[in-house]
Amino acid sequence: MSETPFDLALIGIGIGNPDHLTFEGAAAMRNADLIIIPRKGEDKADLADLRREICARVLDGAGTQIAEFDLPTRDADGDYLSGVSDWHDAIAAVWTETIASAAPRPKKVALLIWGDPSLYDSSLRIAARLDPQPSIRVIPGITALQALCAAHRIPFNDVGAPVLVTTGRRLRERGWPADADTVAVMLDGACAFQSLDPGGLTIWWGAYLGMDGEMLFSGPLSEVGPDIVATRAEAREERGWIMDIYLIRKLARAG
Repeated sequence: MSETPFDLALIGIGIGNPDHLTFEGAAAMRNADLIIIPRKGEDKADLADLRREICARVLDGAGTQIAEFDLPTRDADGDYLSGVSDWHDAIAAVWTETIASAAPRPKKVALLIWGDPSLYDSSLRIAARLDPQPSIRVIPGITALQALCAAHRIPFNDVGAPVLVTTGRRLRERGWPADADTVAVMLDGACAFQSLDPGGLTIWWGAYLGMDGEMLFSGPLSEVGPDIVATRAEAREERGWIMDIYLIRKLARAG
């Protein structure tokens, strides 16, 4: 059996506000020998800058090394799942190279995860591809769903009702899920709600949650949907990237 090469902490850091980092996450950062930070290109420099800001606030002379790496891009052509699998292999290889290049050799490595490592994030799947396998620790963070509901001051679910969490791709391809009163949609780059019959649906949408320039829209889908589409396109053009999420609910029952 191969010796465990290092301990790997996947630390959820929330969705843009450094104050969202938990005390547990901060302690894990200070305890790490190395923190690795992905760079996603000049048009998404804000994301790396926020991670740098969190490190500057938390480490405060702790002596932790910081190493940055360029995140490989996913091939959008061909089969989606095969493309994602190849992309994860490429990221795992870059993680391995970045960690191996650190001197002295780190025993405790941390990766700062946007949002929470458990919710529509691939870090755990990528970490599972490392060979030999590190000892993995997951530290939960504030999710985009929590931040969205807090920003709009709404509960996640209707009274006694379930919520289905899905992606823009599935919503667009399969329509409104059967037996769902509330649908939370993530990873939607094309405003898939446009494919729905808006009658009787209310939407709560948010972008750049917890960050400077936070954007919020809510109301009947038929009324605010076009405004969201236009605003999203303008914001993405201006900043080069956008992170957004939304909740759609059928007309609430009484009670």
